[in-house]
Amino acid sequence: MGVRTVLARALGREIEAGMTSSSSGVAPAPARSSAELYYDPYDYVIDADPHPIWRRMRDEAPLYRNDRYDFYALSRFDDVLAASLDTETYSSAWGTVLEMMHDEPNRDGAMMIWLDPPAHTRLRKLVSRAFSPQRIAALEDEIRRIAASCLDRYVGARGFDYVTDFGAKLPMMVIGAMLGVPEEDRDAIRLWTDEMLHRNPGESVASARLAKVYRQLWEYFARYVHERRQHPKDDMMTDLIEAEVVDGGSVRRLDDAELVAFISLLSGAGNETVARLIGWAGTTLARFPQERQRLVADFGKIPNAVEELLRHEAPSPVQARRVTRDVEWYGTRVPAGAKMVLLTGSAGRDERRYPDADRFDVDRQFERQVSFGYGIHFCLGASLARLEGRIAIEETLRRFPTWEVDHNGAEMVHTSTVRGWARLPILLSARPVM
Repeated sequence: MGVRTVLARALGREIEAGMTSSSSGVAPAPARSSAELYYDPYDYVIDADPHPIWRRMRDEAPLYRNDRYDFYALSRFDDVLAASLDTETYSSAWGTVLEMMHDEPNRDGAMMIWLDPPAHTRLRKLVSRAFSPQRIAALEDEIRRIAASCLDRYVGARGFDYVTDFGAKLPMMVIGAMLGVPEEDRDAIRLWTDEMLHRNPGESVASARLAKVYRQLWEYFARYVHERRQHPKDDMMTDLIEAEVVDGGSVRRLDDAELVAFISLLSGAGNETVARLIGWAGTTLARFPQERQRLVADFGKIPNAVEELLRHEAPSPVQARRVTRDVEWYGTRVPAGAKMVLLTGSAGRDERRYPDADRFDVDRQFERQVSFGYGIHFCLGASLARLEGRIAIEETLRRFPTWEVDHNGAEMVHTSTVRGWARLPILLSARPVM
């Protein structure tokens, strides 16, 4: 199914959803002229290439208001950074996915990224041990082995799907190995995670489809935690089960709800975002072949290329927060309780921060980027994602120094928070050179 077909069908579903969404409490999609500035995180057509709209938002409406879905949005780099650092005002405790935000703040037992201090601080300090530099560095040989096993089978082939055959498999195999999840179960978990993050236009977060997926994941991970309590092994999950946390002056261990929430977070966020990062490497390096050739000539440039890739196409470009007090942006009052969307994907293309921002430059030098978030909610698995991205590009270029994307067969993932490719067939045009 080609991109145009996907978008045409998606647009039809969006129109249908707009006609029927009043029954689910969402205002109908407004009629718009082509000149009107309108951003909708659920619109498949917009999501295919949001950068022109994000540019207009940065220039014309740096504080943007969407009445249909009842949120504000910040799109400039400095604004997104400031809000990310001010966690007292821009809280994650009500949820960070727009359609999954709650009316009440989360308490202990929720996923760590949906908590504010002190609960967030306790859990982050504990689980950060699983992502120590030593533990991550020790994974390099295993990650490289997995990447090589995925790619070697296509040497000499005319092409393959760079996401379904490689980019989506690598992170789930790595995370599964870290957690000790049986190899035969990892693909099912990846598919459940993809389904959990996907939201059809007009679909309620409480839909029967999503409820079924949540139940499948929760039941699997609950059994998994129970089995590990009975039979400890040398893996990350056993370490977390046995670790102790100080809570209110007393020492305790994580309960089942906290453990299941953490596994869900790791398997979802770590798998989905890295898969999209690798997919963006496939399209971006094909779109900028001179930059790709510079990497082929010098693998030492690849770590910086990963940073540039994260800036250029953020795998998770939309983050939601709840405003806890009245604030003012650009002369407009944002009331306490409002939903605020932080567009990290737009921030990465802000010309105020990055000259010639639409260009992909493997030698670009920059002090910081916000694609992994910033402040206390900075992505705990960032070092692992960077390592996986670097190895994925290295092992790809060793075997396939050039390729083209078959856009007729490409298809995008559709969620409100993650953006990238679900399918990405590539055509190989040269034999391995390294």
